Amino acid sequence: MVKRTLAFTVAILTYILIVFGGYVASSESGMGCGPDWPLCNGKVIPILQGDTLIEFGHRVIGALLFILAVVLYGTIKKTAKHELEKKIANWMLLLLSLQLIMGAIIVFYHLPSLIISTHLLIAMVFLSLLIWYWRNEEGNGFSEIETLQGYKKHLNILILLLFFTMGIGAYVKHQHYGLACGWLSCGDSILPGSLPELLQTIHRLSAFISVCYILVITYIVVTKNIKILKSRMVLALFIIILQIIVGVITILSFISVSFAVLHIALAALLFAIIIEARISLSYPHNLDR
Repeated sequence: MVKRTLAFTVAILTYILIVFGGYVASSESGMGCGPDWPLCNGKVIPILQGDTLIEFGHRVIGALLFILAVVLYGTIKKTAKHELEKKIANWMLLLLSLQLIMGAIIVFYHLPSLIISTHLLIAMVFLSLLIWYWRNEEGNGFSEIETLQGYKKHLNILILLLFFTMGIGAYVKHQHYGLACGWLSCGDSILPGSLPELLQTIHRLSAFISVCYILVITYIVVTKNIKILKSRMVLALFIIILQIIVGVITILSFISVSFAVLHIALAALLFAIIIEARISLSYPHNLDR
């Protein structure tokens, strides 16, 4: 129980950090602490105002997350009954360490877009592992229930699709390609005519495919009354439609900070829901169909 509660707490904190990181990027506060790391403007506690306050707040949340994650790691190592739990804990600690290193690289090299985008994707993988610990009540590994194999495969594909969409979306954002196209077309044409337009179009196409895929899966699980997935997929469908609407408003508002942050918040929440749904299919105590 302690392990699951701690995993849930760290997962929520990770989600908050992801969203707050989106705010740091959207408000262009990433260099609020200057080129210093782990210090901020050469101090342990800087003058807290403007961009410095925002970036320092992000680092404080990250530090708290690191401490709780280490505590979770120690708890897992002491209480784990299965080797799989220990292996995933090692991966969790490795990803956390990699995040710290990449955070320093981002500061030292003045916010390179590729590194920032990778930073986000690693955070999503880390969040996925935390959700696994939260949902893994019995620690008894993955169950192979034949009647659900098809749904597991579809959710696996959907996870990869969402992962790709978020990755290229983050790169487009940090390269400032967000306004390369209008909300529907690129310049005078529907087809892209430059690299920024191409990347933006790929992001949108991937998002559109994700919507269609979620719509199809939702229709199937509702029609067949797959109870374990029905409410989760209906919620996922609602969120991704809302995200598309927010994405359009973000473009129309010329990348409003509020809508840009809401866009990443919805994307991360959608990803977490699909991850939780996929993990829930793997445990016998969840198979209430």
